[in-house]
Amino acid sequence: MMTTQLPGIQRRLVCMLYEGLVVFSILLIGFLMPQVVLSGFGWTISPRALWLHILVLLLIYFVWCWLNGGQTLPMKTWKLRIVNANGLPLRPMQAVLRYLIAWPSILLFGIGIFWVMFDKDQQFLHDRLAGTRIVVAG
Repeated sequence: MMTTQLPGIQRRLVCMLYEGLVVFSILLIGFLMPQVVLSGFGWTISPRALWLHILVLLLIYFVWCWLNGGQTLPMKTWKLRIVNANGLPLRPMQAVLRYLIAWPSILLFGIGIFWVMFDKDQQFLHDRLAGTRIVVAG
């Protein structure tokens, strides 16, 4: 296992706030705008399909970023990188697994974020379960 510097929880939380702004922008452009255009033609999409559209749109964003440099834009700004437990880049299925686990980890009252207080390595629950970790980008 490689020795790497782990960022503090405050740094990761601020990065998550910034990530929220980026996600909002992605949803505005990749979700809301197509819905406006479709409604202009009188087409409607079922609520289930709309949720699936959101999940897939964000999956593409996060997994692509994590597999191409290990960083989203906010992670680059805050000099953070996501790696596997050995400090190597994520494998594709590992990135997808982290994304899928992060949804319930964050949405269930933030249990995956609060997990950091009990984790011996101060990792989020979705990182622990996916075998990933956030490190300081050197």
